Amino acid sequence: MESLTIGQLAKKADVNIETVRYYERRGLIPEPPRRESGYRQYPVETVARILFIKRAKDIGFSLKEISELLSLRVDPDRSSSEVKKRAEAKIKDIEEKILILQRMKETLAGLVKGCDGCRPSSECPILKALEK
Repeated sequence: MESLTIGQLAKKADVNIETVRYYERRGLIPEPPRRESGYRQYPVETVARILFIKRAKDIGFSLKEISELLSLRVDPDRSSSEVKKRAEAKIKDIEEKILILQRMKETLAGLVKGCDGCRPSSECPILKALEK
C-alpha cells in the first residue's frame, strides 16, 4: 500500500504541514501509523479527506460541522436527508450573516456620507459616532 509523508500529503492537498497536524489533533483525519523512524505514513486516501474538509470550509461549514459531516459520510445507516438538513441549516446561517453584514454596511455608509473628510480627526463624525 502506498503511503505519504506529512510533507507529501500537505503538498498534494495544498495545505501546510501544521494544518495536517491540526486536522489530526481535531480528529478530522485519523492518526496514521508510523515508521520505525517515527515518521507518519499517511494513506493516499487522506488527500481526498483533506480536500473534502477544505471544500466544506470554503462553503461555510465549521470544523465541528465538518466532523459531523465526515461521520455521516461513513455511516451506512444514515440517510442523505440528514446531510441535506445540515446544508439547509448552513444556508439559513449564511442568510442571517448576510443580513447582519448588510446592516453593518448601511450603518457605515451613513457614517461615511456624514463625513466630508475635511475636519481634524478629533472632530470626525465617524469617530464621534463610534464613541456614542
